[in-house]
Amino acid sequence: MELPACSNTDRLEALRRYDILDSPKEEEFEKLVRLVTELFDVPIAAISFVDEHRQWFKAEVGLYCRETPLTCSICAHAVESGKELFVVRDASCDLRTTVNPAVTGSPHIRFYAGAVMRSPDGHALGTLLIVDRKPRELTEVEGRLLRTLARHVVLLVEARLGTSAAGN
Repeated sequence: MELPACSNTDRLEALRRYDILDSPKEEEFEKLVRLVTELFDVPIAAISFVDEHRQWFKAEVGLYCRETPLTCSICAHAVESGKELFVVRDASCDLRTTVNPAVTGSPHIRFYAGAVMRSPDGHALGTLLIVDRKPRELTEVEGRLLRTLARHVVLLVEARLGTSAAGN
């Protein structure tokens, strides 16, 4: 399903409203990405927020970093796609990703699936993503599950916003 495109400025303003970029690690997000790696049997999973010049990871397993430049970001393609689910079966063969440093070098991404996390007003904030080092398919059931979990992440982000607003 494709959604109407929003301006990048509006999208970035929506992302900044959540005040999540560069926030400390939080156990609920960490638990969720660990669960995702087990559910999908993948070595890498993350909650990625796509900013102006980088993608920042609220939680990750297998990436061992908190951010990367957009030049390494398949998530940026997912956010720009207008789709709810963005899948690259073999990143070494996809024109959008063949020269991506995360494909040509470490972590040697081959398979990528990202469920776009949208704010309640429809802005793409980032993705809940899974990565494998070998090409593969995503089943219809797996796609539904990943999208459902991405919506759960948005609920966690929304709850976090409510908590910080209550503390002010």
